[in-house]
Amino acid sequence: MNTSRRKFIKTSAVAVIGAAVLPKILLAKPKKIERLGLQLYSVRDAMGKDPVGSLKKLADMGYVHVEHANYVQRKFYGYTATDFKKLLGDTGLQMPSGHTVMVAADWDDTKNDFTDKWKYTIEDAAEVGQRYVISPWLDEALRTDMDKLKKFMDQFNKCGELCKSHGMSFGYHNHNFEFKTKIGDGNLYDYILANTDPTLVLQQMDVGNMLGAGGIALDLLKKYPGRFELMHVKDEIKSDTG
Repeated sequence: MNTSRRKFIKTSAVAVIGAAVLPKILLAKPKKIERLGLQLYSVRDAMGKDPVGSLKKLADMGYVHVEHANYVQRKFYGYTATDFKKLLGDTGLQMPSGHTVMVAADWDDTKNDFTDKWKYTIEDAAEVGQRYVISPWLDEALRTDMDKLKKFMDQFNKCGELCKSHGMSFGYHNHNFEFKTKIGDGNLYDYILANTDPTLVLQQMDVGNMLGAGGIALDLLKKYPGRFELMHVKDEIKSDTG
């Protein structure tokens, strides 16, 4: 790892790490971290101004994997799935994961199926080459309405099935409200994990988001083994939303 890349990792907001290496990273202190990537939200301003130049700079710094945080009207940073996949290939980058918020309205009760909008979202994720579709938010209206929340967890499971049909996995990314919101003897995060199928819904742990609300990474890894396939590693985020 060259000096510029090392410095960037230390100062950037988010690093994404494959869960297969979590035990080595957290417990064995390896000499080299494998499968480390960058969440493009960390360089969102640069990506907004110059996606091509920004991706080239990241590749020049030694990055191989990135995770997107911009999918609007069937485009990634202004590019169709096909064009963005080519752009990634031209710069030598891979994008195995991406953040796209799923909301309750993405399920159509009248059809008992996902809306066309959400189906296109999953199709485009597969086209661009993702392995993971990650939803990084939970609407406030759902957090304490137990009927709506349970229904939304069922929607999570159904999205896991939809993603599987496209050769991908579906997951959820935490902030800190999940640990502040109490439900029964536990919290909202416990509820999410208890009411989603482990074979259909994985978790992307965000260490910095949860820390200020009492979420401890190692404790959760022990409490819910096998549930975490991705991780965001960053400093503590001291805010209400994470």
